Amino acid sequence: MTDTAPPLVGVLDDDADLAATVARLLGRNGLAARAFVAPQDLLAALPACTFGCVISDIQMGEMDGFAFADALRMRDPAVALVFMTAWPTTTHAVDAVRRHGGLDYLEKPIDEARLLAAVREGLAWSARERRIAALTDQFTRRERQVFDLLIRGHSNKEIAERLTISARTVEDHRAAIVAKSRTNGLAQLVALSRGETL
Repeated sequence: MTDTAPPLVGVLDDDADLAATVARLLGRNGLAARAFVAPQDLLAALPACTFGCVISDIQMGEMDGFAFADALRMRDPAVALVFMTAWPTTTHAVDAVRRHGGLDYLEKPIDEARLLAAVREGLAWSARERRIAALTDQFTRRERQVFDLLIRGHSNKEIAERLTISARTVEDHRAAIVAKSRTNGLAQLVALSRGETL
């Protein structure tokens, strides 16, 4: 995906007709979507395709939706997940959100308005996560540690004590973080850590 390409939504369901129908619905609403019938096919499309959001059925053949979610997140942690199922259970709903990071858990037949809202929320979340990753990927390991403590409100002295380095070294790392992120201070660093654009 290039910077100018719209984010892609993956639709995964072992019912090919349903996957295609959901992908067409998203397309009619201005969202680029691609249907898949097997988890392995969607995973094989990475990294050539970058998905902002993936809608996944839970009950599928060899790999269920939760195992697929774990495999997908290993390859790309910034993909938003929306789960769907024809057989809803409370346990699945809790697992979908708490254990597997799903943004929503939809029952079939799918409520179109809720699906579209969940996908748009997922695309926004993914874009924010990718902005944060782009910011922090340029930091050294130590700069990342200092950054994480800074945005949680720790002072230079507290950071120095936690990392067993001098306050002067913390100041040097802080200066490097500000320079690399092109920010002008802590408030902008905190905003960037939330994925906010300045």
